[in-house]
Amino acid sequence: MREKTPTNSAAAGDRLIRAGAVVFFVGAVATLVTVAPLLLGTRPFPTYMFGLSMLMGVGFLVAGAGVLRSVAAGRRQARAGGRPS
Repeated sequence: MREKTPTNSAAAGDRLIRAGAVVFFVGAVATLVTVAPLLLGTRPFPTYMFGLSMLMGVGFLVAGAGVLRSVAAGRRQARAGGRPS
């Protein structure tokens, strides 16, 4: 098991940010692909649009958790007098 150091915590935060961004953008692209025909009036509003917006919300929350984890790691490092690596 890895030690919980500020560097490992910041790296985990960065991974969360990347994963959240990927999930958010997948949801955003899927939403745009779905909305384009709706705007053209070629088909009715699909019920799975709610799921796509929830996917974007989950991505946003995961990325936000990564930001908070990275910020917390930076604060711990600053309090310890260390310099970010």
